Amino acid sequence: MNIVEYTEFLVKSLVEDPEMIKVEEFKEDENTIIEVMVPEADMKYVIGKAGKNAHALRTLVYAYAYIHKMHKIKLNIEAF
Repeated sequence: MNIVEYTEFLVKSLVEDPEMIKVEEFKEDENTIIEVMVPEADMKYVIGKAGKNAHALRTLVYAYAYIHKMHKIKLNIEAF
């Protein structure tokens, strides 16, 4: 399982409509950007109360990257 599949698994477990989730990976030099696209209606589940779900999601993704000795990761959560 790569980092995109792992992130997609985590986000899909939080939302009501998992089929609408889109996760993409972009590389910039040594950095990697993971972009998560979530429907506007499901943003409240991904962000969580006071941003706690988003913070926990970032922590898990960064830990995955650290364990697999990946370079710097940035996680962007966007609504459509």
